[in-house]
This record gives sequence, C-alpha cells and structure tokens, in this order.
Amino acid sequence: MWRLGIAACALAALVFAEGFMFNIAGPVASQDFHAKMAAFVFRTQGCSEPAKAEISGMAEGLVKGVRRSVVLKIMPMSKPGVYAVNHDWPAEGDWVVNLKGICANATAGAIVPVGPKGFIREASKFFRRPATDAEIETALKALATGGGK
Repeated sequence: MWRLGIAACALAALVFAEGFMFNIAGPVASQDFHAKMAAFVFRTQGCSEPAKAEISGMAEGLVKGVRRSVVLKIMPMSKPGVYAVNHDWPAEGDWVVNLKGICANATAGAIVPVGPKGFIREASKFFRRPATDAEIETALKALATGGGK
C-alpha cells in the first residue's frame, strides 16, 4: 500500500514540475467543428481542473507604426481545457496573440505571432507567467522585420 502512496506522490510531483502551460495547434487539432475557422487552438496542460481555468487573450499589433490592442473572445471547445482563438483583429499590420491563464494558484502565458499564412508555431513563446510588455514588443518587432515569419 505504501508503494501506491509513493507512486501517487511521484505523479503529483511530476505534474507540479511540469506546471501550467499552453500548447498551440491548428484548428483541426481541437476535433471540434466550432473551431474550423479559428486562427489557432490551444489547450491547457498541467491544470488539475481545466474547466475552472481563467483564460484571456489580446491581439497586440503594429499597424503603420502605431501600436494597437484588440480584446479577444477566447472560445472554450467541447473538451475542457481546449480553446479556439478567432482572427478578430484587422488584417493590416503585424500581430501577435498574447494569452494569459490562471489555474488555481498557477499562471501561464504565451505570445503567438500570426503572419499572412497563419500562426507561427516556431516563433511562439510560452511562459509559466503572463508575458511582459517588453516580451510582447520584442515579438512584434521580430515579426515586423521578418524575424518571426
């Protein structure tokens, strides 16, 4: 019986060490027809009660040298912890999506650049905290100079 207790503690430590994070994917990965027109989908990882996670997002852009922000409606999908992000920002300019999440006492953040062909997985950044303004600015500048495309 004590082995079961040790195994449970080890599993809990593994989940805790992994932490609360986001994983992004194309819309088809959600296996939910409501997401088929989304810019991308994401799921939470390391959240013991994903249905209770608080998730928000902003599109942060640079349009003709002027900084813009658009509040995004993050759509929960049929599976708990899976969300879709619609392309609710203007087509003009360079844009990144800034995701924030809270699960119990843990936080997560992500910066997802979006180019003309969709989200750019390779240039996306993931954090165990919300992204800073400086990190968002750096991602926007990289995207605007072709570094994120």
